[in-house]
Amino acid sequence: MYAVVGCSECSALWVLEGRPETTQCPRCGTRRKFEFRRKFVETEDVDAAREIRAKMLAERQDLGEALDGLDSYAEMEARVEDSVIDDETYLESKGVDSDAAAAAGRRASEGTGGSNSRRETVIEALERLDSPEEDEILEYAAERGVPEKYARRALQSLVRSGEVSENDGRYRRL
Repeated sequence: MYAVVGCSECSALWVLEGRPETTQCPRCGTRRKFEFRRKFVETEDVDAAREIRAKMLAERQDLGEALDGLDSYAEMEARVEDSVIDDETYLESKGVDSDAAAAAGRRASEGTGGSNSRRETVIEALERLDSPEEDEILEYAAERGVPEKYARRALQSLVRSGEVSENDGRYRRL
C-alpha cells in the first residue's frame, strides 16, 4: 500500500510505503503519527501514487496542463534504463581503464577502512603492535601508504604532546 501524504506545517507532499507508526516530513522535519497525516490517495501501485503526487504539485503551480502531455512514470523509467550507459562503458569512452579503476576502488576501501588519516594510521600502529620500536611503527605506517618522514614526525609530535610515551626505544599510547 502506498499513500500520498501531506505536511500540515509546510504543505510538502510525499509518497509513503506501508503504514509506519510515525512519519517525518522530508522538507521541514516535523514528525507526526501516520494516522494524523492527511492522506490524499492510497493505492497499491507506487507509480500511480507518484503520478498523483506529481499532478498535485503541478496543479499547485498552475502547470497541470504541461504534465498532461508527459508519459507515465513507468514508461519514462523504462526509457531511461534503455538509454543510460553503464559505468564501464562510460569510463572506457573517456579513455580510463575500467578494470584499473575498479581495482583502485577496492584498494581504497581495504586495509584500515580507507578513511584513516596519516596521523590516525601512526596511532593505530601504536595500538595494534605490542610495545613497538620506531622501525616497526614506520614499517606499519609505510604498508598503509604513510611516508616514513611524516610517520617519524607524527610519532615525535605524539611523544611531545604526551599522548605517547617512549622508554628504551619502545613506544606505547597513554
